[in-house]
Amino acid sequence: MEASSWLTINAARDAALKVLLHNVNGPFHGLPRTAGWGYPEPYTRDLLLSFFGVGVTGNQVLINSIRKVLETLAKNQTPHGHISSLVHDKQDLGASDSTPLFLLVTGMYRKLSGNEQFLEEAVNRSLQWMEYQSPSDRYLVAQQPTSDWRDEQWVLGYGLFVNTLVYSYLRILGHHERAEKVRQAMGRFTITGGVQHRHVHEGLVVKHKPYYAMWSYKVLSSERFDLLGNSLAILSGIAAPTRAAEMVSWIEDECAELIKNNQLAVKLPPNFFPYTKPGDNDWHERYTFFNLPGEYHNGGIWPFICGFYVAALVAAKKYRLAEEKLLELTRIITISNSGTVDYGFNEWLKAQDGTAKGQEWQTWSAALYLYAAKCVEERRTPFFEEMRMRQPVS
Repeated sequence: MEASSWLTINAARDAALKVLLHNVNGPFHGLPRTAGWGYPEPYTRDLLLSFFGVGVTGNQVLINSIRKVLETLAKNQTPHGHISSLVHDKQDLGASDSTPLFLLVTGMYRKLSGNEQFLEEAVNRSLQWMEYQSPSDRYLVAQQPTSDWRDEQWVLGYGLFVNTLVYSYLRILGHHERAEKVRQAMGRFTITGGVQHRHVHEGLVVKHKPYYAMWSYKVLSSERFDLLGNSLAILSGIAAPTRAAEMVSWIEDECAELIKNNQLAVKLPPNFFPYTKPGDNDWHERYTFFNLPGEYHNGGIWPFICGFYVAALVAAKKYRLAEEKLLELTRIITISNSGTVDYGFNEWLKAQDGTAKGQEWQTWSAALYLYAAKCVEERRTPFFEEMRMRQPVS
């Protein structure tokens, strides 16, 4: 990459660090805020996902802030091991991704700090909680609709995103045998034809496609593309290198078609496609108000997810493409909906015209930009390298 491009990227890094330091001390018990002016609350998933970027900064103020988040979550954990959706509010429960994120990020913090017993009791409780989230009492965990980060999108049963988190926390915490069982279960095909034969368990592999289904449960599934879940599948090593390379080619080809058809104005993938439209079987009336095609969870451009995609490109050894996408991500984080800041780090952008939406100075948008830049710079993916080595079952 040219030196001038790195000057632009480094300026954006400085801006991202400024956002994180601005947000580090919010109004709720001194916990970080989720966005610079909106979202003063400490949302569990946002702050835990931000650790990917925080962890590579070396900034002890930021790292200590996530340690405080983890310790507060452990303190507010339910007796059964469930982690709350708001860090400070032990009554705000029901998220399917808060507990697996807690386990994953605690494992990451252990690696970073060298304290392998950090929050041992809370980790053990949460591990047990997660084992009880499998309706078949096997390995894949299930969820209720709108219970993960997509609070306006229908994900039923065995969701890709949550199960990539499960695989990842099992790997980073050293539970390799169970992690391999999860990977094998995900590697089964979704069930088509409307009939589930006895002793046949559904998986998340889509026939004749390189990517994983967004969700699957019995004879039901969604074969629409989930960018976050599939990026994590590449990063963690669930997707073998050949599948990862095929998936990247498929994503780029599909995005080129979206651009050609005026359905995408940004050279980065939507979080979800093809977009769900009125009249589709998976359209819900509520989408009319909150989730129109190309918006929010129905195909919006989410900078934090694009950060994971850039990292996934590095994991797939697509270094030139990763550089190109990082430069495009650098461009879109300057867009703001208020026009009062040089870098918006917005929550999401509308796919069809690239306009910024949601809150500015979003913590996870800034953090995952830092993570993406670090991955491109070093041509490695911190926290995921060991997972992809496919450690032997112990």
